[in-house]
Amino acid sequence: MSLEAIRYQRGQLEILNQLLLPTQSVYEEIRGVEDGWNAIKLMKVRGAPAIAIVASLSVAVELVQHSFTSKDELLQFVGKAYERLLTARKTAVNVYKASESVRSYLSSLQDDVMEIKEKLLTFLEKMLTDDVADNKAIGDFGAKWITDNANKDKVQVLTHCNTGSLATAGYGTALGIIRSLHENGTLSSVYCTETRPYNQGARLTAYELVYENIPSTLICDSMAAVLMKERGIDAVIVGADRVAANGDTANKIGTYQLAIAAKYHGVAFIIAAPVTSIDFSCPSGDHIKVEERPAEEMLCFRGERVAAESIGCWNPAFDVTPADLISVIVTDRGAYKPAEIHKLQ
Repeated sequence: MSLEAIRYQRGQLEILNQLLLPTQSVYEEIRGVEDGWNAIKLMKVRGAPAIAIVASLSVAVELVQHSFTSKDELLQFVGKAYERLLTARKTAVNVYKASESVRSYLSSLQDDVMEIKEKLLTFLEKMLTDDVADNKAIGDFGAKWITDNANKDKVQVLTHCNTGSLATAGYGTALGIIRSLHENGTLSSVYCTETRPYNQGARLTAYELVYENIPSTLICDSMAAVLMKERGIDAVIVGADRVAANGDTANKIGTYQLAIAAKYHGVAFIIAAPVTSIDFSCPSGDHIKVEERPAEEMLCFRGERVAAESIGCWNPAFDVTPADLISVIVTDRGAYKPAEIHKLQ
């Protein structure tokens, strides 16, 4: 049974506060859009798919609390809600896609306002179940691609950041592939990076791997290249916050250097992401806006300063990996080389 990062029933939404993991498992109530914005901004919830789902379900929670006299009033409410949510974190494309999808669906409805509200709630809630199905498809497509290309019975893989049940509605993207490999008996072991400066790998991925009884080892970010040289890694599997139309991919900071190391060592480099993470309006990675996080994430640990006073800081949350370093992009609709993702439009 996978971890449950999002708990929802109509009118009630709770998220597992990931800032407190792995020492505490605390669920916090999201009462509406502003609570959702804060949870996303403060990274109590993170991972591109989970951000989009929590954003949309926070809209659903607030919808239940309101009555509307017209479709136009409902449209205005939803528009303002997503405008606010889109400002929380700007690199991941999934919230933008969810916003577009919701507004398009809402505009197409011609019923009375009560029926429109009911249909919209059902549409928003379906995102939760759809994400799990998409993740399982990614897991199966990715596991098959790896086993078909590895020429061995069991593989060792490396992953970066957190892309599992805690970053999605359940199962996971990159970690979903690892989960699939484990379930079909073709995974020897997985290595996960600590993922400085926020330690999502050490705090979250390691927690999930231990929880799922998947054979795993934690390494420091700086150990990845020598790991590939000495331990026989068959694939690096990472997620994505945004994939440009040419296949360039934005993901957690540190991904780019892993791709360079993988290329040098002849290791497959795999992006795992739902089709909703592909932004066909973005021609290349040069057009992706990268979020910069507060300096305190680097300067402090558990509230205690660990860096010298007056030192400058640069803390981008993501980097962009060029398409020519990526072996394959695994989506819920299959595995594609970067130059082939245009087929998914």
